[in-house]
Amino acid sequence: METKKGQISVTTENIFPIIRQWLYEDQDIFVRELVSNCADAIAKFKRLVELGTAPAPAEDEKYEIYVRYDDDSKTISFEDNGIGMTAEEVDKYINQIAFSGALDFVTKYNQDSTDKSGIIGHFGLGFYSAFMVADKVTIETKSFEDAPAVKWESEDGMEFTISDCDKASRGTLITLKLSEEAAKIFDSATLRMTLRKYCSFIPSDLYFIDLKADRLHEEHEEKKRKEAEEKGEEYKSEPLKNAPMNNTEPLWIKKPSECTDEEYKSFYHSVFNDSSDPLFWIHLNMDYPFTLQGILYFPKTNNAYQSLEGRIKIYNHQVFVADNIEEIIPDFLFLLQGCLDCSDLPLNVSRSALQQDAYVKKLSAHIIKKVADRLCDLFKNDRPSFEKYWSDISVFVKYGSMKDEKFYDKVKDILIFKTVDDEFKTISELTTDDKKDIYYTNDAKAQAAYVDMCKSSGNTVVVMNDVLDNDFESFYEFKNQGYKFKRVDSEIKGDESDNETLESVRDLFRKALSNDKLDVKAVAMGADQMPAMIRESEENRRIQEMRKQYEQMMGGAMNPDMNIDELYPDLKELVINTDNPVVAKIRALHSLGNKEDEVSRLALHIYDQARLAHGSIDSEALTRFLKYNSELLAESAERL
Repeated sequence: METKKGQISVTTENIFPIIRQWLYEDQDIFVRELVSNCADAIAKFKRLVELGTAPAPAEDEKYEIYVRYDDDSKTISFEDNGIGMTAEEVDKYINQIAFSGALDFVTKYNQDSTDKSGIIGHFGLGFYSAFMVADKVTIETKSFEDAPAVKWESEDGMEFTISDCDKASRGTLITLKLSEEAAKIFDSATLRMTLRKYCSFIPSDLYFIDLKADRLHEEHEEKKRKEAEEKGEEYKSEPLKNAPMNNTEPLWIKKPSECTDEEYKSFYHSVFNDSSDPLFWIHLNMDYPFTLQGILYFPKTNNAYQSLEGRIKIYNHQVFVADNIEEIIPDFLFLLQGCLDCSDLPLNVSRSALQQDAYVKKLSAHIIKKVADRLCDLFKNDRPSFEKYWSDISVFVKYGSMKDEKFYDKVKDILIFKTVDDEFKTISELTTDDKKDIYYTNDAKAQAAYVDMCKSSGNTVVVMNDVLDNDFESFYEFKNQGYKFKRVDSEIKGDESDNETLESVRDLFRKALSNDKLDVKAVAMGADQMPAMIRESEENRRIQEMRKQYEQMMGGAMNPDMNIDELYPDLKELVINTDNPVVAKIRALHSLGNKEDEVSRLALHIYDQARLAHGSIDSEALTRFLKYNSELLAESAERL
């Protein structure tokens, strides 16, 4: 076969259907794209006026974008009073799909590469998103230059007609004739909601006009006027009031020094519909090494299970792009709420491309650094406020530490722990070079006896009851060898008894509980301490946490041949206080073989009491304990 060389031919007939189907995931994206084009057109004209290339508009002329919906004709139109286009520009920017009008404009007029001039420039093939919903698209445009107005029409985005038109004012009007399917989806309410979603902060005044509703209003007013005339009365009609539906100057574009606390709170309430005030916030405003503006809020975590959807909103030149883009914002930051405007972001590309993009990686790292720096500054300069916020931000800081090593390196010295005495201590304040154990409780009230015993030994006890704490303890111990978290019931202080005493105590309680394998230990803890306590090693506690997680994960689908007790053995130790007078009494009776039934019943009651204090008693044992306790109270009352 003869060797041939050639060039692959790409035509609209074979590429356009792919563009329409795969370029955009959400069908409502055409609203964002076309409004963004309007905003671009206005930004370009403003730039030309600044350069003196275009004549300045009249003093009373405002830059405006109108989106009009007509339910009767099933049309949507987008109109701006921006730069407009000549016939040559229509042919260049509309008919040549791959040509970037924004890039061409920036190259031609923005010699300073750092001057973005509000040109979005990343929405690429935005205009053609109109054909996702339209059977026919019409463009009527008039350039700011002295050139005839132009009309462009197409029913499929592949074949078009272009001609002169009678448009008199500068700017562009794009009209979409909705397809039958799209007309069922996009009504007045849906369009209004979509505009709020994508365009709440578009940099030019944005108006939404419901033409049918306006006509009905006019007809209603006319009817009332005629009725008034027939009665010889004067009727004052109520004119339609159209106000911009957007905020052209979101708070993040201002300098932090120009913003008040009330403005930050008000902006938070309006964007996130949260009636609670945020705890504090970070205002990002930088031009180098990348353009980034935004505000991240630390919210109150009143509901640990609240949805994380829509918490970090990403914008490009004040146009909403997406919520929670993990490639830009690490998932642990979704515990915050905020808006980030990243004008340099590569948009409308695959997530895999974002993952490989060097700019995105640097941007993500910078945001993490700024959040960590803000926390460190607050701890250093206003520790009382930091401690006050800790119950709300602790989950975020711990989760972030486990998810991102650089974040952990920044915040490891400001990790604080609340003590049972309502104080806050860092790890360095809880430990010394020779003593690196951190004692904690999950529930200070339920484990009060253990807490008191631990404190009497000179230890500080902290409260660890966050959902993440079990994993965080293991994480911190791994990162800091030698440090160990120990729950207050993992150690019971006292002098161990001799073997003879141990054997007699073990025999007594094993017999009373009918359990020959019961792990029993005899310790002298003092006459004022409880007769018995349950000791559970830290290792066993974590094994039981793993067992719970495994059972929840497997549900009812566990392998019947698997012995869960062998896989996750529950090893607890009954520690008998030989100094306690009740224990001394029943030991003496047991050794003499007297009143065996009463001795066994008291021993069982002591065991149930120990389980109750430990928090591991079951319902059957609790019922037994309460019943016998009532009997003892009745006997005491009889002796009064």
